[in-house]
Amino acid sequence: MSTDDAPRRLGVIEAFSAVINSCPSGAVRQVAQQALDAVKRDGADALPQQAFFVLTAVRGWQGDKASQVKDALEAFLADRQTHVN
Repeated sequence: MSTDDAPRRLGVIEAFSAVINSCPSGAVRQVAQQALDAVKRDGADALPQQAFFVLTAVRGWQGDKASQVKDALEAFLADRQTHVN
């Protein structure tokens, strides 16, 4: 697979939506919906905390979409950590 064939990295909101639409666990989908609601209510400042909550919630979810979501949230949080330090 060339880099042109690799799926692009999801944004954080896209990752939340992917969980809501694709994760088989109702409890995990609820965490992602609450995260999305918190971002709508509180704005971008809520993204790091909510991304952490969703990443923690999806740890048992497996498959291609799950990997894409986890990669996106881990990259977002790692990027935030680099800019904080």
